[in-house]
Amino acid sequence: MGDKRTIEERLSENGVSRREFLKYCGLLTAVLGLPHTAVPRVAAAILKKRRPSVVWLHFAECTGCTEAFLRTTYPWASDIILDIISLDYHQTIMAAAGLQAEAILEKTVTENKGNFMAIVEGAIPTRDSGVYGRSGGRTFLEIGRKVLIDSKPVAVICLGSCASFGGLQAAAPNPTGAKSVGEALGVKTINVSGCPPNAVNIVAVMVHYLLLGRLPALDEYDRPLFAYGKTVHDQCPRRSHFENEEFVLAFGDEGAMKGWCLRLVGCKGPETFNNCPTVRFNDGASWPVEAGHPCIGCAEPNFWDTLSPFYEAE
Repeated sequence: MGDKRTIEERLSENGVSRREFLKYCGLLTAVLGLPHTAVPRVAAAILKKRRPSVVWLHFAECTGCTEAFLRTTYPWASDIILDIISLDYHQTIMAAAGLQAEAILEKTVTENKGNFMAIVEGAIPTRDSGVYGRSGGRTFLEIGRKVLIDSKPVAVICLGSCASFGGLQAAAPNPTGAKSVGEALGVKTINVSGCPPNAVNIVAVMVHYLLLGRLPALDEYDRPLFAYGKTVHDQCPRRSHFENEEFVLAFGDEGAMKGWCLRLVGCKGPETFNNCPTVRFNDGASWPVEAGHPCIGCAEPNFWDTLSPFYEAE
């Protein structure tokens, strides 16, 4: 028997009040760049009775993106997202395992062919016919072709830099021939990059689809413009120190104590497009630069090869 409770009833049972729910909708509205008057429309889109079916695949990755998503305690992304979508397959959190889990995947993509969303973590090894990445007796290449091509999802959302651009798995010398999902399978993807990405951005992509019936505008790397339209540098609260040529010269020096610009100790903020300074992590409390660490450019393509070393010994 299906769950006949409304989304509001389920949220309430999870301890999310109506006020808290609307506050979260306000955050999503701001992330999407919509006026505050759109908050009721965002709330209405989330409260639609029919929840979209979502299949969440894991390829070559560390599951850090899922962990970052599920460990978010404010604004209760995990509680809310698991109520506004029908998460029908997710290897990490589903109760089923083994053949039972694979049967659920097959049933879900068959019954919802052309009418489900796919969220993907991890790169896909392609060398030697993809033998270096397998699950349930099939290579990641075979799973990707079945779920992301043959089953025709309405959207393939790559969560994290591994799925979006290959990530660490594709860094030199890349012995498995790992590639991004789009490159390995030749499918159009929406890349919510980062290591890890911010949970708010992935929710905002789905809410954009629920609200407007279409996917968000993308940049040249297929990242949502609402989240990746500006550089970290342009939004950085330390930007005024850059303009005044006030730089940290060594970790722990006087400049570091005063919160000056981290550019000369390796900050990649000018090369990196992301909304970290405005959305932030850890309950919206902080982000790496605010905590005194340079941006490493984790949302950019091939950052392991092009933006490293992150540290250099004297």
